Amino acid sequence: MSLTRNTAFFLQASIVVSFLAGSSAPTPLYAVYQAAWGFSPITTTVVFGIYAVAVLAALLVLGSVSDYIGRRPVLLGAALLQAVTMAVFATAHGVGALVAARVLQGLATGAAMSAVGAGMVDIDRTRGATANAVGPMLGSATGGLLSGFLVQYLPAPTVLVYALLGVGFVAQAFGVLAMPETAARRRGALAALKPRFELPSALRRPMLLAAPAIVGTWALVGFYASLGPTLLRELTGSGSRLLGGLALFALAGSGALAVFFTRALSPQNLVKFGTPTLIAGIAATLAAVRADSVAGFFAGTALAGAGFGGAFQGAVRSVVPLAAPHERAGVLSVLYVIAYLAMGLPAVLAGVGVVFGGGVVRTADEYGAAVMLLSALAFAGSASARAVSTLAEPVDAVPSRP
Repeated sequence: MSLTRNTAFFLQASIVVSFLAGSSAPTPLYAVYQAAWGFSPITTTVVFGIYAVAVLAALLVLGSVSDYIGRRPVLLGAALLQAVTMAVFATAHGVGALVAARVLQGLATGAAMSAVGAGMVDIDRTRGATANAVGPMLGSATGGLLSGFLVQYLPAPTVLVYALLGVGFVAQAFGVLAMPETAARRRGALAALKPRFELPSALRRPMLLAAPAIVGTWALVGFYASLGPTLLRELTGSGSRLLGGLALFALAGSGALAVFFTRALSPQNLVKFGTPTLIAGIAATLAAVRADSVAGFFAGTALAGAGFGGAFQGAVRSVVPLAAPHERAGVLSVLYVIAYLAMGLPAVLAGVGVVFGGGVVRTADEYGAAVMLLSALAFAGSASARAVSTLAEPVDAVPSRP
């Protein structure tokens, strides 16, 4: 039995959500691991950052391979590797195993993200671009919240969440087997494995103008995912593991809602809406930390998340739909290389800042200021002449009906 195109679209959207949920699931567990194995905040951010490095490696090597061999083989391999990764997480008894699991997870995610993103755009250009923006946010939100709930209230916290995710990945692998292929095979797959970072010339300017929004939004995600739970525990004085998941949920969940409710706006207007909202949300969050206000922290986080959703959706929609079918996976790989660099490297530097630079509050102030500056640059780019343009005419005639 073969899935309809519409069902295949939602299957691929679920892969984006579940892969990003898997990547955020360890966030509430870092405190559990730290208490059991006695490592420092720097180790926490290194474990987080190594995932981003692995994603980058996979994107650079495998980012465009689905343009040559098809979407299905790449997604099948990635889903099975994710299932194996969950088993490594569930049986981890030290930092080494945790690092190994994050490397495997990063490789699987990097291999899948450009293939699944391109596959959704193959089926429906407009819905695919929106799903590429909302999927990572929805996945990050649900993964952090689910993990936080299981850690706080159910037994075997370091096993149960990974077992549930592993079952889901196996089910998705079976779904991929029944999914119709949307990319024609062509020669050059081995040459495509050579690491490269390039764009079609027509897309270089749109990507350059979108880059500050991508960097600013994903640097914010990196901070919340790696050090958000520590900041919130210091603010509340509570040892609840659910709080870390709630912080990430507030950020990514409001981002997903913003993508949904602003999807009718042009890419340029999305960036114009998202960047000031992001700046206001970060400022409100930092002020709430100084005032010891938990309610203010979550309100500011939700506002920053709405800005994150608007700005990132605008960036995605200003670039990805302009690519030809045989360029889509490669273009998405470049976009995600920028995003994961922005997420991973600053998070590691933040861990160093917490230990050696004056603590988590001061580090949050410095990190927030940097993200606000990047957001201001993104706003300036969107407001300039010929900045982030509205969507061009479709470059192909892929039907949107199932």
